[in-house]
Amino acid sequence: MATEPNAFSRPAPLAPVQGFAPELLLRAQGIRVAFFDVDGVLTDGGLYFGDDGEALKRFNTLDGHGLKLLQRAGITPVVISGRDSSPLRARLDALGITEVHYGTEDKRPAAEATLGALGFDWGQAAAIGDDWPDLPLLMKCAFACAPPNAHPEVRAIAHHVTRARGGDGAAREFCDLLLVACGQYRALLAALDPRA
Repeated sequence: MATEPNAFSRPAPLAPVQGFAPELLLRAQGIRVAFFDVDGVLTDGGLYFGDDGEALKRFNTLDGHGLKLLQRAGITPVVISGRDSSPLRARLDALGITEVHYGTEDKRPAAEATLGALGFDWGQAAAIGDDWPDLPLLMKCAFACAPPNAHPEVRAIAHHVTRARGGDGAAREFCDLLLVACGQYRALLAALDPRA
């Protein structure tokens, strides 16, 4: 015989479990554009080559879902990569990411052009990167993030170093932080709660 669960057996309401520091959330408030590096952030930084010489990359589905959640929250994800490859294009197309700069070594001018086109400024921008080419962008953004596998110079200027490594959830942690800071995390999560 089935019984109605009592109040003590019901799970607690869905809420952020990340536990981001209040000062991080304050710094990340007002972000409207999030810049992402690829190698070492959206991937593990390793390059695998197929028989045809094409570089293959491993992407994490948690990271991809984080980028989609940013879009739903009104934050524009922008990918700026020093490399160009068909696997990268296929992944970003599958995620519906339209703001992309491929084969871009000098990332800051590309970011400035994107901000201008979208009508935002550096005070509304966040970025996650792992190596020296990302430094000019990270130093200009209102909020800078790095994975723990980033170069020491990059980690030194980051406002937040993720617990997860690049290609293994770092981008998702960055996305979650921005979602909590903009007040959208709970609403997006609650929309999935079948108890609601």
